[in-house]
Amino acid sequence: MSSPIPFSILDLAPLGENQTVRDAIQNTNSLAITAEKNGYHRVWLAEHHGMRAVASAATSVMLAGVGAVTDKIRIGAGGIMLPNHSPLVIAEQFGTLAAMYPDRVDLGLGRAPGTDMATARALRRNLHGDVDDYPSDVALLQDYLSDDDGSRQPVAIPGAGSKVPLWLLGSSLYSAQLAGKMGLPFSFASHFAPDMLFDAIRIYRMNFTPSAQLRQPYVSAGVMASVADDTATAAHLFTSVQQQFTNLRRSANRPIPRPVDDIHAVLSEMELHALNSTLRYAVVGNPGEAEQKLRKIIEATEIDELILSFPIHDIEQRLHAIELVGKLDGVMQKQLWATQ
Repeated sequence: MSSPIPFSILDLAPLGENQTVRDAIQNTNSLAITAEKNGYHRVWLAEHHGMRAVASAATSVMLAGVGAVTDKIRIGAGGIMLPNHSPLVIAEQFGTLAAMYPDRVDLGLGRAPGTDMATARALRRNLHGDVDDYPSDVALLQDYLSDDDGSRQPVAIPGAGSKVPLWLLGSSLYSAQLAGKMGLPFSFASHFAPDMLFDAIRIYRMNFTPSAQLRQPYVSAGVMASVADDTATAAHLFTSVQQQFTNLRRSANRPIPRPVDDIHAVLSEMELHALNSTLRYAVVGNPGEAEQKLRKIIEATEIDELILSFPIHDIEQRLHAIELVGKLDGVMQKQLWATQ
């Protein structure tokens, strides 16, 4: 039996039907407070643009708010889509966060735009560039965050000397290999792209080269969780994400739907079959069922950390799910700041 590992949370400041951006921001703050009380290791927010179901586009701004309502839990990006930005600007933003919340800030980086192509063009970054610039952009960002010897031009102020720890995120083998070669921690997006999970972990560990930041491989994997007091309620709540994933595949840009009593009434059998494959690692059930499935995932992957998303429409039920998972001492290693 494997030892408990740290659990963390990935949040998108979800926008549900009949919810405002202000609601989503307040809900994310409540989520972070609950996560800290229940011993989670970190709360990350992800950059997405132009999505009616996501309010975390201005990721660093959101993180400033999350840091203000918490005391000890780590906060960070999971991730910033670096091709959308100048590395210098990201160094300044996260250097500012590191000055506000010392020793609490992580910077996870992704290589996809996190949006559709029209919105990517509107972001006005990399219009004539190439995604192959990504490794050099990561290295440049790392340099901006390193110690300032007085000779660098330009210099990131804030940012220089902050040494904000970088992570690479990915849903394919590319970032796994790059993270290994750069000696950075790696997080795989198995919550929506499960097919290459085991190959990505293997390639990351095989290519790992120690760095100033990290002496040995460190890998996390994503899991969606819909956990409730009973199995039926958990399955009911999970119909929101089932509908949302189908909306994305139908190119329907909508807020997160309310759960439905019968998912077969709104999705076809073909759609459900595809979803069951994509969401194969989703944890849906009561606490006992959740612990059993989480244990199997942890033992099979031998990951160092698990990062969960809770795609539940109602905030009170979302917070309750976080609390229920936080009580799974058999698989979750609680942090010292837990109050329960």
